[in-house]
Amino acid sequence: MSSATTAAIRLTPRVSLVIALAAFLGVVAFFWPFVVAPGKFGSNYAPPLIFGVLLVLVLCVVLSEIAEGGISSKVLAMLGVLSAVNAALRPLGAGTAGIETVFFVLVLAGRVYGPGFGFTLGCTSLFTSALITGGVGPWMPYQMFGCAFVGMLAGFLPRATGRREVLLLAGYGSLSGYLFGFLLNLSFWPFSLDPDSSIAYLPGLPFTEQWHRYLAFDLATSLGWDTGRAVTNFVCVMLAGPAVLTTFRRAARRARFRAPVRFTPAGPGSADGRDT
Repeated sequence: MSSATTAAIRLTPRVSLVIALAAFLGVVAFFWPFVVAPGKFGSNYAPPLIFGVLLVLVLCVVLSEIAEGGISSKVLAMLGVLSAVNAALRPLGAGTAGIETVFFVLVLAGRVYGPGFGFTLGCTSLFTSALITGGVGPWMPYQMFGCAFVGMLAGFLPRATGRREVLLLAGYGSLSGYLFGFLLNLSFWPFSLDPDSSIAYLPGLPFTEQWHRYLAFDLATSLGWDTGRAVTNFVCVMLAGPAVLTTFRRAARRARFRAPVRFTPAGPGSADGRDT
């Protein structure tokens, strides 16, 4: 099995810069409880609301910049198809016992079509799914960025072939299940517990103590669900990975995403060159 990667979305310097800035803002949005000093905002709820609005704006800029960078109709069609597939797959798991069926397609698509495509697919998949299932809310930008990170990082995995590649992707899929849960818990941890709790967020605490509180919160409330997601990702990639990778790579070869468009001049026998 080949490990070739097709850069469906070309990462020009301009597009790379915008995606890097968007990723940085996403990291800040997740980790603001550890870096924002108390009293800097009008209320404790202001930071996530502000970052949520900024995330939506940045996502719009990212998608527009990618479009200006030369996304072709073939790439757009593939993006639409896979976004629809993920949106249809997600309700099958619905998060029951941590079972999530949306991530293995992100991992495999990011691997084959590159980090730019993986980042965009993560955003569009969760956005489409939220519209279909009615899951639109302040958590949606965080979910979109969490999945964008999963798809993007899959495109940066080292080269491997055959069984080793499938094992690599299955291991990454399992790890990404824990990573996604760890990030998403940060979006509501500051507001979900009684401040008197030993694992609650308390503004003004030193970083190390705040970090210990969050680790305890994550282990106590999310480890079981994240393990279910990690196991689901591992099993789905191991079972469906070889066939899906082959299908994606065959589609990439036939689509020739980066092939230049050439126009052949009309000859004397063509309709355009025929005398009337």
